[in-house]
Amino acid sequence: MKNEKKIKLFLVDDDAVFLKSLEIEFLQNADFEIETFATGELCLENISKNPDVVILDYHLNGIDLDAMNGIDVLDEIKEFNKDIPVVMLSSQDDINVAVNCMHHKAFDYVVKSETAFLRLQSIITNIFKFKKIESQLNWYMDKI
Repeated sequence: MKNEKKIKLFLVDDDAVFLKSLEIEFLQNADFEIETFATGELCLENISKNPDVVILDYHLNGIDLDAMNGIDVLDEIKEFNKDIPVVMLSSQDDINVAVNCMHHKAFDYVVKSETAFLRLQSIITNIFKFKKIESQLNWYMDKI
């Protein structure tokens, strides 16, 4: 049996019920190491743990109106390490919000819905396929 490293996943959302349900879905369907955070500030305090993927809510002011929003947190994560993939979540099905997230270097954007978890699973799979291809390309470029 292979001894593979678990994928370290940070889940960040100020909606406690949604955050817990997302955590349960990931734990039941895959072998992840998961840390959850109710604010972007808490996520940033722990970003030095170098998560493999961050799933980040677009609006994070449900608990504290002065809390950082998801875009500000995304920018801080990218400043810390531009290679950490961040998937933005929002209840807004708005192309302008999605474009704004992508402009700030989000890996993808998912609308909170009944299918959000399935979309997130697919995106995480694609992130690791992309990383594998990227590492193979880097290996090849070093050889030529």
